[in-house]
Amino acid sequence: MYDHILVPTDGTESTRHALDIAVTLHSQLKSDTPQRKITLLHVIETIADDDAEEFERFYSTLRKRAEKKMNALTEPYHAAQDTGSFTIEPAILLGSRVQEILAFAKENKVDLIILNSHKIDVNNPTQGWGTISHKVGILSQCPVMLVK
Repeated sequence: MYDHILVPTDGTESTRHALDIAVTLHSQLKSDTPQRKITLLHVIETIADDDAEEFERFYSTLRKRAEKKMNALTEPYHAAQDTGSFTIEPAILLGSRVQEILAFAKENKVDLIILNSHKIDVNNPTQGWGTISHKVGILSQCPVMLVK
């Protein structure tokens, strides 16, 4: 059903709940696909009109920091992956967060995106319309689960 789940992350512990749900889905749902996967995706927002060469060291530092955080996030799930029914693969991209998440989902045939979202203030429900989770939820071509 959900053979490839995408979990976008900002590298914080708040991602763990979304990752827990993805692991639970892969652990409990039956599938005809022998190898299912979860991609933990971190997008490093690039500076508009930047000179890639000029910022190469800056982005390299951010990439190394993101790799450490993603390793820490996935470490508790190594035993679950040892069952062989799924893997967790980290991915780091540079660009616009929303655009890169949507492009990755389309290019990699993602079946479900699970990402954190903020709680909506019932007195001001339009406040969160510009967030990454809202934009991905509206623009994605596959199902999206927002975790609060």
